[in-house]
Amino acid sequence: MAPLLSPSPETLVTRAWPDYALLDSGDGRKLERYGRFTVVRPEPQCFWTPRDPAAFDQADAVFDPTGEEDDGRWRFSGTALDAFPLAWNDVRFTGRFTPFRHLAFFPEQAANWAWMDARVRKLSRSSSPTGDSASKVRPRILNLFGYTGVASLALAAAGAEVTHVDASKKSVTYARENAAQSGLQDAPIRWIVEDARKYVAREVRRGSKYHGIVLDPPKYGRGPTGEVWRLFEDLPGLLKDCAALLGDDADFLLLNAYAARISGLSLAHLMAEALPDRGGRIDWGELALSEDGPDARAIGLSFFARWSA
Repeated sequence: MAPLLSPSPETLVTRAWPDYALLDSGDGRKLERYGRFTVVRPEPQCFWTPRDPAAFDQADAVFDPTGEEDDGRWRFSGTALDAFPLAWNDVRFTGRFTPFRHLAFFPEQAANWAWMDARVRKLSRSSSPTGDSASKVRPRILNLFGYTGVASLALAAAGAEVTHVDASKKSVTYARENAAQSGLQDAPIRWIVEDARKYVAREVRRGSKYHGIVLDPPKYGRGPTGEVWRLFEDLPGLLKDCAALLGDDADFLLLNAYAARISGLSLAHLMAEALPDRGGRIDWGELALSEDGPDARAIGLSFFARWSA
């Protein structure tokens, strides 16, 4: 039986939490709070007028773009900053001022972290033969393009056994450091530095199975030995291989993508094609960040499709 495709999109909105808030936006920029620091970053789709333009001038860090993509440099109001501690629920990690305007994680993904946390906790309870917390079965989750590991740590904290795969050795090093900060250095997480397609293809040949899979691929990237990743060309094949890794008792497959020429609906149709006989449901839509406070505006930042059993 084919999965049921949701007839309408859903907007997953991330709102402020203790270590993050979208304070204001407009004139092609957004003003955010990361821990105790305020940060200004470009956001071209914010066509509207900021509520408090003066607050942008008082930020601790401003990213000045130097090209059409994400390249640029940070300008600081005082002492130059490098890295600083942050937390989301029980997960602790380091924010970093990277040369690509990002801060080593994507705050809008908190909506996905919360969804995965709930799925894993429910799956862990239902997998326990006695219902006793001491005998819970750890769901096996594969996280591809895992970056600095916040999603992997959220999954591990919820009770999963995680395989974290990323082509960047530096990103995996940061992920392991984040695990130590979270007290999860001894959690059942496998850290793999490899091209996602190669790893998944090998897992298919091994007959490996997972309860859940997370994919958050970039638009373009390179593997550790020069492999080239192109989203539109390579995602269909990878998604089909991921479908082969879902066990009979699998619970979810989550796909997220940042690309101007893509939509949640297109991701949902691609996922449905990869899962023709799985049943279940595919929800799709957009991830957004909401301003803090009354009359809050929201910024759509990425698209998702997610299958659940």
